[in-house]
Amino acid sequence: MLNLVPSLLISRIITLIVALTVHEFSHAFVADRFGDNTARAAGRLTLNPLKHLDVIGSLMLLLAGFGWAKPVPVNPYALRRHSASAMMWVSLAGPASNFLLALISGLMLRFKFYPLVNLGSVLPTPVEFLYTFMVINLLLMIFNLIPLAPLDGEKIAQFLMPSKWVNAFESIQRFGPLILMLLVFVAPRFGIDILGWLMNPIFSGWQKIILGVS
Repeated sequence: MLNLVPSLLISRIITLIVALTVHEFSHAFVADRFGDNTARAAGRLTLNPLKHLDVIGSLMLLLAGFGWAKPVPVNPYALRRHSASAMMWVSLAGPASNFLLALISGLMLRFKFYPLVNLGSVLPTPVEFLYTFMVINLLLMIFNLIPLAPLDGEKIAQFLMPSKWVNAFESIQRFGPLILMLLVFVAPRFGIDILGWLMNPIFSGWQKIILGVS
């Protein structure tokens, strides 16, 4: 990422800060609406990036082009007292917020709803920024929906799957972080891009729909 031109570097940094902050805030907001005030008590029911960004995740954001935020604390027992599906909705809120951000920026591009200005060679153009914003938010949505712990997709899949599958699924989830690390860092070094095979068709499809490209 450090080899990127300044305008693209700026676009990615701003996008990731906004995307990760809104993602974690959305988890906190929905959990709070379901009666779990854990995130509120921890000061996480806010759009202040400083409350959500993780030091190491932020450094990875700058150095490698991806990063992560501090997970919002959630008390599943407080949620279950209000709804059996609450944990699923809390988990879904993060990826849904990234999809909404991608949709807004994509539609702004599609209908040319942006200022026609040139801010120089350092700052990104509106088109460059909006496209980067859409792409990163779509990728974050798709990645977080992968049904592996600690991603949001784990809880969503666990709620939606037949009850007879839950025990087997939970036994696999013990190895979820390890499997995820292998998929992200190890497999690509051997030319095996499993995440790319899974995510690229979904990303391409949604990008075409949002931008109205046939």
